[in-house]
This record gives sequence, C-alpha cells and structure tokens, in this order.
Amino acid sequence: MLASDGHPYVVKFQNNPQHVRVLANELLATRLAEAVGLSVPACEVVEVTDWLIDHSKDLSVDLGEHQERCRGGLQFGSKLIGGLMPGQVVDYLPENHLLETKNLHEFAGMLVIDKWTCNSNGRQAVFYKRPREKRYTATFIDQGYCFNAGEWKFIDAPLRGVYARNLVYRGVTNWDSFEPWLSRVEELEPQTIWSIAETVPPEWYGGNLFDMEQLIEQLLVRRDRIRELITMFRESSREPFSNWMKVLGNNLERQFPEPAWADTIRGPIM
Repeated sequence: MLASDGHPYVVKFQNNPQHVRVLANELLATRLAEAVGLSVPACEVVEVTDWLIDHSKDLSVDLGEHQERCRGGLQFGSKLIGGLMPGQVVDYLPENHLLETKNLHEFAGMLVIDKWTCNSNGRQAVFYKRPREKRYTATFIDQGYCFNAGEWKFIDAPLRGVYARNLVYRGVTNWDSFEPWLSRVEELEPQTIWSIAETVPPEWYGGNLFDMEQLIEQLLVRRDRIRELITMFRESSREPFSNWMKVLGNNLERQFPEPAWADTIRGPIM
C-alpha cells in the first residue's frame, strides 16, 4: 500500500488469520533488531480508514473457505524492500550468490534476536540489489512469530528461529562472530526496550497492559540466556556452525571483502 509519506508498505491488518498480536510482534522485534544495528525494514503504524477499505475491493483477507473484509484502524506497515525504484528483490539465492551477500555476517546477529525473542518460525530474509550492483544485501523480514506468535510465551527449541540453510552461518567461528549485536542486546538499556513497547497500539494486544508488561519483563530477563540458547542450536544434530573454533581460509567466504584497490598492491605494506 502507498502511504501518505510517499513510500510503499507491506501492511498486516488486525484481522489477519494468524493473530492480532502478530502486529505487536512485528513492531517490537523489528525495532529491537533495528536498535542493535541489524538490517530490517523501516516499520510504521499505518492507519487504514474504513472509507479506503469500502472503496478498495481487493482489501480482503483470504480465510480459505471464505473471505473477510480487512478491518479499518491502525495496522502494521513494513516498508517495501526496494521501494518504487527499479531493482531486483528475491527470497532465494543460489549458493554462489548467497556467499557473496554483502552482509552475510548479519545472519549471526539476527540469530541473537530470534533466540532472544523466541521466534517460533524459521528466519525469513529477502535479498535486494540495484540494477548495476553485482552483490545482494539481505534484509530480515517477518517477525510475526516472535514470542510464539499470539501466545506470548517463550517455548524454546534448538531449531526455532533459524535460517533454513547452514551456509549463512559458515563464517561463525566463535562468540566474536555474533558481535557487536550480542553485546548490544545484553547491554541494551531497559528504558530503550520499554520505549519501543510504548509505541505498540494497545488494540494490537487487546489493551491488556499487564500482558505487555509481563512480556517485556521476561524479555529483559532472557538477555542472560541468549548464549545458552545459541549453544543449544550449535550442539544440535543440524551442526550449523561447521567452522566453530576454526580459522577461516581465504576461499570460504568474503565476509570482509577487500577494497577495490587491494588487487593492485604487491609486497608488504609499511
């Protein structure tokens, strides 16, 4: 949907078939990830009026056996990756392009957020590049199933909230691979987290302030468990960190690519 600020947004409505709380989850988890410097879309609270819905026949929710008109009011808006500018956006890359993703190392950072917020869905990402660019940039989308979707419970499991392909974790060799995001989460000021929670419209969680306060209190406590939860994933049968405690060679991945002039330099640099 094109918003009044001139930008297109992917909009989730309150009466989506998942749960109204997924709107709160989207806003909370996206802004928490943004606060620690991860690549997530800008998000906003978008007001969609009843008049617009009445005059837009496509604004319906498909519930399988029947359709239901979207409900007017405050909705969650995630800025469309790429916007209105030409470019290429994909949700899957072959191995060679995935390894060349500019910010591949951020998958480790997003794992920190997903384990912290107990994302019960697989990690979702889209990849964007401008017409003249050769390499894609990953943006992490779809945080609706954080906090176990509408339940707002922390039911942890090793393979929850992780990306489907181990390839993105190839650069993980030790705890330093999760920096600076892990330390930023562990040291995030409680007031910053509470301030983000205050931006969530009460109708997205039934106006139950007690439930929201409980959620944030648990989130604050869980910061001390992030390393434990990542370790559970590392020790799982999936064996995601194939290079744990190893020194990566030049042929594994260009996690920190050389500058353009590096190929022209010969001999020691004084």
